[in-house]
Amino acid sequence: MSQGFFGVDLTPLRQSKQYRRLYIAGFISMLGSMATYVAVPFQLRLLTHSTLAVGSIGLVELAPLVVFGLYGGVLADRLNRRKLIITMELIIMLSTVALFVNALLAHPLTWILYLDAAFVAGASSLQSPSVSALNQIFVSHELQRSSSTLANISGTTASIIGPALGGLAAVAFGPGSVYFLNLVTFTISLYLLSRLQATPKPEASGETVFADLREGLTYTKSRPDLVGTYIVDLLAMILAFPIVMLPFVAARFHETYALALLYCGLPAGALFATLTSRWTRKVHRYGRAIVVAAALWGLGIALFGYSSSLWLVLLGLAIGGGADSISGIFRNTMWNESIPPDVRGRMAGIEMISYSLGPTAGQFRAGVMAAWTSLRFSLTFGDWPVPDRSASSRRPCPRCGALTPGAMFTSPRCAPYARARSREAPLCE
Repeated sequence: MSQGFFGVDLTPLRQSKQYRRLYIAGFISMLGSMATYVAVPFQLRLLTHSTLAVGSIGLVELAPLVVFGLYGGVLADRLNRRKLIITMELIIMLSTVALFVNALLAHPLTWILYLDAAFVAGASSLQSPSVSALNQIFVSHELQRSSSTLANISGTTASIIGPALGGLAAVAFGPGSVYFLNLVTFTISLYLLSRLQATPKPEASGETVFADLREGLTYTKSRPDLVGTYIVDLLAMILAFPIVMLPFVAARFHETYALALLYCGLPAGALFATLTSRWTRKVHRYGRAIVVAAALWGLGIALFGYSSSLWLVLLGLAIGGGADSISGIFRNTMWNESIPPDVRGRMAGIEMISYSLGPTAGQFRAGVMAAWTSLRFSLTFGDWPVPDRSASSRRPCPRCGALTPGAMFTSPRCAPYARARSREAPLCE
């Protein structure tokens, strides 16, 4: 076994050139995508100043995730996976070109941001199952846990560097600079993916796409242990995934670096947990470990939502990120060790829905609750009192005179004034 830092097993990267190329291409692609993940809601906040508008990104992504996630899983078991991955990578790159051109306009169009979010969600959903299926092929059975750990390291590292660069660049130079950076990373990843060797085309077991899909769903029903992991992760994300609200949380702290720091909180905790995850090799009851990790995720997000200190907020995010990382290691290991290769693509599609649908629905829930109640209530989903919106409870905004509730809401008229006053000052809607 080839051990790296903190005892992480690097054997999959050393043994398989194919896996190594796919791994590096995925890391570079995710680096740029995570930067864009910060820039889009940041740009929407600048254009709309609305928590509901930003949270609605999750709403437009829901249907593409479900439909194309299932269809992408079927295609992964019917078509050439390498060609499918490259095609979807190119399509997502072209969608980023649209974001870049839109950002150059004097008055960027908000509907472009929503349309692009739905488009990217669909293309990513078609691509992801094929990537998971190739990872299972390129890595031997006994190294699947090591592969899961390496995947977490890649994802969390990209989720630290990408949002940090994206947050700083978006604030300093504008969202357009982030989209340009993403185009560069897509160019590099496409080159690496093109160097992958051709893989055999899977033999479809059913006569039609629907027959293959039905077979995959039948297999899923026969594995209640797998279904349990999907449900636990789905509920944890729907009830406690307010990450799309981070631009509004960052505005509370009036620091130029707050946005970048907040987006680094979850992946930083995940990276630390992954690098120190050697102890997970002694755990064999994966289901119990996943449930405990989901509970720790909820506690971390609760600390994040209730804290008024930037550093406690970051600590809560780090705890949540670490718990989610450990859950991911056990989930991925369980999936890759026990799912037969001939249904791996379809199961990867269902898995992708389970771990993407939750955050997507969760961010829409957070946006709706922030718009209807308050930002803090939406972050904790807890027992904070709902602000009284009756006329008698409202006070005039000191700057523009508009009546305002006690909860914090920003608008184009009062944004400059909000930065100058205490974060507790009531702002006009």
